[in-house]
Amino acid sequence: MKRREAVKLIGAATAASLILPKLLAKGVLHPQWQDFLKADFGKDFKWGVATAAYQIEGAWNLDGKGPSIWDTFTHQPGKIKNKENGDVACDFYNRYRDDISLLKEMNMDVFRFSLAWSRVLPYGTGSVNQKGIDFYNRIIDTCLELGIEPWVTLYHWDIPQALEDRGGWANRDVIHWFNEYVQIAAKNYGDRVKNWMVFNEPAAFTGLGYLTGTHAPGKKSLGKYPKVIHHVVLCQAEGGRMLRAEVPHANVGTTYSMSSIHPKAKIKKHENAAKRMNALLNRLFIEPALGLGYPSKDFGYLKNVEKHMQPGDDQKMIFDFDFHGVQNYFRIVATHSAFPPVLWANQVKPTQLVVNENELTDMGWEVYPAGIYEVIKQLAAYKGVKKIFVTENGAAFPDKVENGRVHDVQREGFFKAYLGEVLKAKNEGAPVEGYFVWSLLDNFEWAEGYHPRFGLVHVDYETQKRTIKDSGLWFKEFLK
Repeated sequence: MKRREAVKLIGAATAASLILPKLLAKGVLHPQWQDFLKADFGKDFKWGVATAAYQIEGAWNLDGKGPSIWDTFTHQPGKIKNKENGDVACDFYNRYRDDISLLKEMNMDVFRFSLAWSRVLPYGTGSVNQKGIDFYNRIIDTCLELGIEPWVTLYHWDIPQALEDRGGWANRDVIHWFNEYVQIAAKNYGDRVKNWMVFNEPAAFTGLGYLTGTHAPGKKSLGKYPKVIHHVVLCQAEGGRMLRAEVPHANVGTTYSMSSIHPKAKIKKHENAAKRMNALLNRLFIEPALGLGYPSKDFGYLKNVEKHMQPGDDQKMIFDFDFHGVQNYFRIVATHSAFPPVLWANQVKPTQLVVNENELTDMGWEVYPAGIYEVIKQLAAYKGVKKIFVTENGAAFPDKVENGRVHDVQREGFFKAYLGEVLKAKNEGAPVEGYFVWSLLDNFEWAEGYHPRFGLVHVDYETQKRTIKDSGLWFKEFLK
């Protein structure tokens, strides 16, 4: 096959997930190939990486930090593969300066990181841990010293255990607890941090934590789940208002996990299943903030959430975010099932969507580049969505260090294919203004432990040695 013919094939978005990795693996295309340039995204487009406190920091009980729900959950037998936990993780707590320097080496603009609520407030409210405040001050100052913008996520899944013991997100008092935490963060860091995200993927941490029980705090409760949803929606808006009040000229956003959702076939029962999945997974937290309420018309179960609304909540749920973050990893093909759709049982297994395992990531997710285009377009279609950032996108593959290098050809192909779809959406008018890779480092991947490797940088967990993978070196050249 000639290169010109290969380029023509790759131009088809629906075939990209099948063609690009195979062509790269076969050597038909050089791993450094791409049909777009950094300049095509615009001179003000932001390029960065994303991380989460629990997944990289370690130091879980040092310098005054209190336990979070993930500290508790990972120490319970049978919750995490290989009995692993984030006690040490990537030891970012001690290695933050060297790790942030890797961003500079890869020519990134932005470091997106989260604050560990229980490192700042060990009991969730009340006494502030100054050593925790100082740690994030050091991160912020290091970023600024190196010419990197710090983008802070306030909540990335790790509510303090002390608050979970009082009901956590199922207790309406969490609105006051969260406001106190946000205010402390804003007052301590708002002089230098202007870019803020309230939540990371609320659909994920509510559903996985309080419905399926596969993530912390491990609850399985159809009764608590609607309460949790509503309180998180209220906190999403209240957190935004607090940031805007405390941080002059703040750029305030929040992030959503979004999946392209297709019906198994153009049959009403499958299309209805897709509509319900879209309401639950894509629309549930976006639409209340935009003043559209809960999408209960398309998913009747969500009427249970509306039952927990108090007078005035319809207005309290609304906040005019400066930007919305979209996070995309896979698509969902919905199918009718006898199981209640809220249990997420209504989907075709990824293995049934691909020809062979090369089209799946190490998480068992289908590589489907067109999906990121589809969810960006879906988000951009809302009136009131002013700016969009891809705040997470990436893939886990079985990486190995060989002669000091990590030749992660599949990940390179993944990024090239997905970035092509981001650019396509941008060129069609979607207000996409940045792209952040998940993740800077291989890290603790929640219930999956340390096996899945998402990083641009390989981490040897025994020695904590870092090695920039070929995908990271590709970004270094691309962003130069």
